[in-house]
Amino acid sequence: MAKLRKFNAYRRLERPYTRVSKYRKKNFVKSNPAITIARFVMGEQRTDYQYTLNLLSKEDLQIRANAFESARQTSNKLMEDALGKAGYFIQIRKYPHHILRENPLASGAGADRMSTGMAGAYGNPIGHAAQVRRGNPLFTVKVNKQNLELAKKALHRAAYKLPKSCFIEIIENKY
Repeated sequence: MAKLRKFNAYRRLERPYTRVSKYRKKNFVKSNPAITIARFVMGEQRTDYQYTLNLLSKEDLQIRANAFESARQTSNKLMEDALGKAGYFIQIRKYPHHILRENPLASGAGADRMSTGMAGAYGNPIGHAAQVRRGNPLFTVKVNKQNLELAKKALHRAAYKLPKSCFIEIIENKY
């Protein structure tokens, strides 16, 4: 499997490359790679949770789908081990619509026969990314009061897996 490029190759916000159509002439994306996020909603969705915690972005950037999946796994594992599937609710709030492209350039002996250099360097689709603006929620966790600290810990762990710094907003639900 090919190695992933560093995050700084994709963090700049650009015009979203998303045009997938059932009509070939209108389809700008020649192939659409699979989304690597397994689930967007975890836990049990109820209306009686006392607190809602949001993980918010501190700046504008793109976040790859594999970073979201890694953050989802680490936060969900912590919550599920401590509370079971019925004691919490986690949702990924951003969907990775933007398709990332790469123009791989070969190096070494015989490389001139394989690549065309920068002529027609539009790139092949290699993955997905979500375009995030400052203050947008990335994850939402809903828990009761006795599990508030655990939810904060889970969101901190998720923030470690994301490329830039985030902060946690705590909202007390009124009924």
